[in-house]
Amino acid sequence: MSQKIIAQGAEAIILKDNNKIVKDRIKKSYRIPELDEKLRKTRTKSEAKLIEKAGKIISVPKIIKTEKFKIEMDFIAGEKLSETLNSYPEKKQFEIMQKLGEEVSKLHENHIIHGDLTTSNTILKDNKIFIIDFGLGYVSQRIEDKAVDLHLIKQALEAKHYQNWEKLFSSFVKGYKDKEVLERLKKVESRGRYKH
Repeated sequence: MSQKIIAQGAEAIILKDNNKIVKDRIKKSYRIPELDEKLRKTRTKSEAKLIEKAGKIISVPKIIKTEKFKIEMDFIAGEKLSETLNSYPEKKQFEIMQKLGEEVSKLHENHIIHGDLTTSNTILKDNKIFIIDFGLGYVSQRIEDKAVDLHLIKQALEAKHYQNWEKLFSSFVKGYKDKEVLERLKKVESRGRYKH
């Protein structure tokens, strides 16, 4: 077995096995075993369904199979934007962000909320943007939920790509279509200011 752990989050271990990624939801010892098993099963199933739904609209890793607590999917051999975006020429950075805005717009039109929209969950391969890790995703028609998704990407740009995050975000907005969600984002942010 050539399995290698490439990431470990609070919910799951991500393994790379040749050209496959295996997302394995880990057991939580603080939860009642029956509840833990049920939660892990449900979350695995709903994430797989969400990836399949998103895959009809935008580029996401293709699911190979789903087991009890595991999702096997294609490994996307591209560049993670959190690591490479800053090194691209500015023009390319802005083009990528506009493209990402268009992709997120498509997700939101279909009421898919990513839930963890950052440049760490975005991969560029052959000039195509792949959005990965729908572990916190869900389906919702609420404008508020869509605005929170945008707030997350904005925060990620501010933190990781602070050199010109404002221009990067305005490129994203150029690609994002829903004016109502953009309006709501302002409200979400004005509330957020009081939380810090």
